[in-house]
Amino acid sequence: MSRRTRTDPGDAALRTTGVRESFADVSDAALVLAIARYRHEALAEAYRRHAGAVFGLARRLLNDQVLAEEIVQEVFLRLWNDPDRFDPLRGTLRSYLLAHTHGRAVDLLRSEGARRMREERDARRTAEGGYDVEHEVSDMATADQVRRSMDRLPPPERVAIELAYFGGYTYREVASRLGEPEGTIKSRIRSGLKRLRGELVSAGLTVGEG
Repeated sequence: MSRRTRTDPGDAALRTTGVRESFADVSDAALVLAIARYRHEALAEAYRRHAGAVFGLARRLLNDQVLAEEIVQEVFLRLWNDPDRFDPLRGTLRSYLLAHTHGRAVDLLRSEGARRMREERDARRTAEGGYDVEHEVSDMATADQVRRSMDRLPPPERVAIELAYFGGYTYREVASRLGEPEGTIKSRIRSGLKRLRGELVSAGLTVGEG
């Protein structure tokens, strides 16, 4: 049987005040069942239990309080709209919410890096108004090859390189955003650049040692 379309429960549903006592002691799985029955109080109790952990992870990954708060709202709105996605047999509600938080944070980091790349590329093109078409086509082809080679890197190495080289962050900032030690990030970047250099040489591009 199809479910009717849900809407945003609003801020009132995400406040912890006024949570009915009947939901205070129930399990997370029971909370999700109540959420599936459109019980705002159950969503508020789930928010009370897990919003702090969700915000903490988002804040650590993004290093931006406003974006972290937006992700918290998005994660719990998704729980409200699609409670059936949670399977208690596959893990806890907190791990489910944190997994979604991590995915959305990584998506935001990548989109922000891509936006900065476009802005920098446009700025260079504006400054180099006399750049000829032949060289521009060559640069576009090279950039496309770099992107394809980047996509073949292991995700931890690719994300670290994207943040450091395309996002403009320092190693320390990348480590802070990803919640990893700075030494680990440096090691991933070195390993990723080595792989990337091999990919580009195999594709026939001249790559300097660095």
